[in-house]
Amino acid sequence: MAIFRQYIAPLLVVLVFVFALVAVSARIFLPSDMAAPAPIEEVGINSQPTASDIPPAVQNSAN
Repeated sequence: MAIFRQYIAPLLVVLVFVFALVAVSARIFLPSDMAAPAPIEEVGINSQPTASDIPPAVQNSAN
């Protein structure tokens, strides 16, 4: 168990840190349109669902 605490666990922590660092740093090499944050759309709230919002299985069972 001491081998795990002294060698394996710290190695896993370092590997996870290096992987996260590489993943975050990879954004530098992406095209400029992909490096930007994703756009946020405004979502309207409808109080009544339309016919296209209801799945076909529910529509068939209601008839």
